[in-house]
Amino acid sequence: MNNPIVRLSSIHKQFGGAYVLGGLDWQVLPGQVIGLLGRNGAGKSTLLECLLGLRETDAGSVTIHGEDVRQLSDATRARIGYVPQKSDLFEWMTPRQMLDYFKALYPRWNDAKVDALLQRWGFDQRMQGKAIGKLSGGEQQRLSIIRALGPDPDLLILDEPVSALDPVGRRDFLRELIDGVIEQGTTVVFSTHILSDLERVALDVAFLKDGRIALQGQLDALLEGARRVVGPGALLDGVTLAGEVRRQRSRDGSVSVVTHDGAGLGAIGGQPGVRVESLSLEDLFIEVTQ
Repeated sequence: MNNPIVRLSSIHKQFGGAYVLGGLDWQVLPGQVIGLLGRNGAGKSTLLECLLGLRETDAGSVTIHGEDVRQLSDATRARIGYVPQKSDLFEWMTPRQMLDYFKALYPRWNDAKVDALLQRWGFDQRMQGKAIGKLSGGEQQRLSIIRALGPDPDLLILDEPVSALDPVGRRDFLRELIDGVIEQGTTVVFSTHILSDLERVALDVAFLKDGRIALQGQLDALLEGARRVVGPGALLDGVTLAGEVRRQRSRDGSVSVVTHDGAGLGAIGGQPGVRVESLSLEDLFIEVTQ
């Protein structure tokens, strides 16, 4: 069995007395491609920053490749790529100056990949000589992605990586992510609010709610099993369904139960007055996170 690349144990983080992460446990295995989902303010960016050691936790432990994230070796740091939600580029440098600076820090820097990305993503000689601070938000986002991919990381962390990209830029990025990263076996964790993008690239999804991972699983399996069962309260009140996510009673006395495991619904689904509905990823996101 593969050992986790990332392991978070009992992570707590609060701001102003309010918990953002509360006793969170999470593991990321080699080769997993995980889409991290959660409502605005759920703590996705905080979780990714704690995972990388960029933000201190109040309690708990985080390890990457078995090393405490607060004391990562240079060799382990060189195996990690990160695209933050907000650009943290050196705005006074040109793109070429910045990339040359990071090249000196990473022993596995892939010049051929960087040059190819610069060419495909519109960074001609004029653009490469322009101060980063004068680039558009989308251009800075593309440059941030190129910087993260340059060292051929084993672990790639992406926090809303397409937030500043137009539809063409999103398509180009997703193609690069699939062909140049995921197909190479890289472990990827990325947060996004664009569910259609996630469905194109993610093999697993994890839902963050109330400071913990409320549900995680293979995307295809979750969508295959996700169901909403609606029926009389007199019938459903006495039944606990496997994989229950949410249970709600309506004013008319009917009960709605959402489950991510529809395998055992044969008997209950055939009862008079019971309706079984399939759920989309958007439906499941709303049910799990509300």
